[in-house]
Amino acid sequence: MTIQIDIGRCVGCGSCIPACPFDALQIVNNKAQVNDNCTLCGACKDACDYDAIIIEAPKELETPQDSFRGVWVFAEQRDGRLKSVAYELVSKGRELADDLHTELCAVCFGHRVEGVQQLIEYGADKVYLLDDPALADHQEDVYVGQLVRLIREHKPEILLAGATSLGRSFIPRVAAALETGLTADCTGLEIDRESGLLLQTRPTFGGNIMATITCPVRRPQMSTVRPHVFKRGTPNAERKGKVIRVNFDRESITSRTRLLSFVEELTDKVKLEDADIIVAGGRGLGKPENFQILQELADVLGAALGSSRPPVDDGWIPYSHQIGQTGKTVCPKLYIACGISGAVQHLAGMQTSEVIVAINEDPNAPIFEVATYAIVGDLFKVVPMLTARLRDARR
Repeated sequence: MTIQIDIGRCVGCGSCIPACPFDALQIVNNKAQVNDNCTLCGACKDACDYDAIIIEAPKELETPQDSFRGVWVFAEQRDGRLKSVAYELVSKGRELADDLHTELCAVCFGHRVEGVQQLIEYGADKVYLLDDPALADHQEDVYVGQLVRLIREHKPEILLAGATSLGRSFIPRVAAALETGLTADCTGLEIDRESGLLLQTRPTFGGNIMATITCPVRRPQMSTVRPHVFKRGTPNAERKGKVIRVNFDRESITSRTRLLSFVEELTDKVKLEDADIIVAGGRGLGKPENFQILQELADVLGAALGSSRPPVDDGWIPYSHQIGQTGKTVCPKLYIACGISGAVQHLAGMQTSEVIVAINEDPNAPIFEVATYAIVGDLFKVVPMLTARLRDARR
């Protein structure tokens, strides 16, 4: 993309200068000039009453969009098992593909990966499978090269991937290699009925604004989505599709990195991402020792222990327990929030839970706006009573 000032049309009125949020414009000799601060956002173009500002893609960068068809999902695996986000994205990808009247394909790299056929049951028409021992571990250099090769060969219109530690690290490299755009940490995806573009919605400015982003020029349109933002659909065992095994030429691939080992977080008794029940605490607990009250309730329920951001920032509990915009996104069947006020950043990570029980002394706490059941009371009285009642019921 480039920006130009039509000197013949520019009258030096200066209306473009206050419109630019990056101080990228100035008036020199009664004509507008652009400096290196320009991000090509287009605010100045909209403010110009004389059509003197031109923003366009150079001809050599324009892509023949008609040659790109299909929606792709990168199906991530670990230790030979597909991650839950793969099924979630296939379910969402099926909706997008149906809106575009095109096919849905999944791409999986690994070795002896279980559950590949289930990707078809969840909605994929094809699965491109690269199976090799060299792909068992997440070698980013190898993954980037293989995915870029497949995209250039098959030309998908849309590519979705999980905003996991792997997705966040290697998918941007894929986008850079293809010279296309990437919207990270999306919470909403849909197809614009008029233009056919992918509308990619994500929180910005600390979750206070929801921005909808499009990629009108380059292809594929790429998005990463946080796990558990979308619900996985219902599998159909009778659904037909193809698993296409793709040859992997390991001799032509070199990697500058090598994975030595993967260390699991030993403090997690139950994984937050996989938990059906989560008991989470906030600053209302007062001190780190009081998380033991929640741990006792979690033990009775067989639940995972979570936290909002303030206790993590204060060092009361490890970051692996943090739920929210800067932590993990969860979607359990039951979420019990204790002493959590309900800031928008925290709600972004848990509001899709099936049932939310909120315990807070403040009847005006924002958490009650999304809660299924609201308990206005002292958590130090309510939680022990709840724990004792559940223990009695189990006996």
